[in-house]
Amino acid sequence: MSAATATRKGGRWIEQWDPEDEQFWENGGKQTANRNLIFSVLSEHIGFSIWSLWSVMVLFMGPQYGIDPAGKFFLVATATAVGALVRVPYTFAVARFGGRNWTIISALLLLLPTVAAAIVMKPGTSYTTFMLVAALTGVGGGNFASSMTNINSFFPLRKKGWALGLNAGGGNIGVPVVQLVGLLIIGTAGATHPRILLSVYIPLIVIAAALSALKMDNLAPVKNDTGAAKEAVKDAHTWIMSFLYIGTFGSFIGYSFAFGLVLQNQFARTPLQAASITFIGPLLGSLIRPVGGRLADRFGGAKITLWNFLAMAAATGVIIIASTQKSLPLFTTAFIALFVLTGLGNGSTYKMIPGIYAAKALAKGLEGEEAASYGRRLSGASMGLIGAVGALGGVGINFAFRQSFLTEHTGTPAFVSFLAFYAVCFALTWAVYLRGQAAAPAESVQAESKPQLGYAQV
Repeated sequence: MSAATATRKGGRWIEQWDPEDEQFWENGGKQTANRNLIFSVLSEHIGFSIWSLWSVMVLFMGPQYGIDPAGKFFLVATATAVGALVRVPYTFAVARFGGRNWTIISALLLLLPTVAAAIVMKPGTSYTTFMLVAALTGVGGGNFASSMTNINSFFPLRKKGWALGLNAGGGNIGVPVVQLVGLLIIGTAGATHPRILLSVYIPLIVIAAALSALKMDNLAPVKNDTGAAKEAVKDAHTWIMSFLYIGTFGSFIGYSFAFGLVLQNQFARTPLQAASITFIGPLLGSLIRPVGGRLADRFGGAKITLWNFLAMAAATGVIIIASTQKSLPLFTTAFIALFVLTGLGNGSTYKMIPGIYAAKALAKGLEGEEAASYGRRLSGASMGLIGAVGALGGVGINFAFRQSFLTEHTGTPAFVSFLAFYAVCFALTWAVYLRGQAAAPAESVQAESKPQLGYAQV
């Protein structure tokens, strides 16, 4: 049966979906999947923009707001934390409500923090109020989990890497885009008109929800697998990969939120000067994420991740030197390089996950479709949790900067702690996934898996 003739229930539900069937895929399935991917990216893109909204709002908060640097770091950390935590329920919402339906709902939920910010964004508003409104933007962080879960169901295993890379990268670009819009507003209207930024995004949210309703589909075969979720929680690899994802995506989102504040407080940049730089790192980090996935496909995700952490440590070392010498050009160059490396690492770590669980299936003696099915179940169940824990790394980064500026009035101690963390990630990747092929089931996928099963290289 082709996708074009797939029977549907009311409300754009597709009752049968089999993308692994090449005839089904070529006879309409590919077009349906690509259409859903396009509008998923749009909604997730705006979700990331709203999640990172306060990385821009704090640039509008001059002395008249009465909030010190530590308070601003806490605001952006609050948004990061809520966004990380809601990723878990958002992961399960797709099967409960349908991918299309939940995309509509999650898009409309973005109106809450945006409208609330438009109401309270003025001097004299209490810090508690700002903190509550910043927390609301966390709903944008949840969009990533539900969007990735939904798109994962539409594509065959042989196409998932590129599709998920495009979906994630397109969403991540929402961070530099909102920063670019903020730069445009600060450069033209000045740093006292934050509501202009909000007035841009409110209609975009409505448009994204409307297009999701008109163009997307629900997949009836997608069900929540509580058994796989419980098994993933008990598996050590889920937590090891969560730790590594803290180092890659946690760094990306944490630095995206904090970069402008660091430039303002460590190098005395004006809001316009800070905004003119902050978008570059997140933009390059977003664009290169699919490249990290492609490199992982070719050379193995563990190898790319290992050397990527080494490069991240080296870039952080240069940042520490630039910070102590107060060299803005060197600091900015190294920080942007670090952003690029976080993007590469995002792609390579995410590509490791399917290979790990495919290898575990082989270790259990499973073969053929049974092994492939086991790998898909476990990797799908673990991705939501790994994504949530990884995003919490952004909270740690902002808290580290907050404490660093409170005690030393510089970000240097925070960068020293980040350097140590990347060294631990490097050692962990080598010890678990690269120290001897026989002892690392995840690496053995490259040698033992059957190409027709579509196992990803770890």
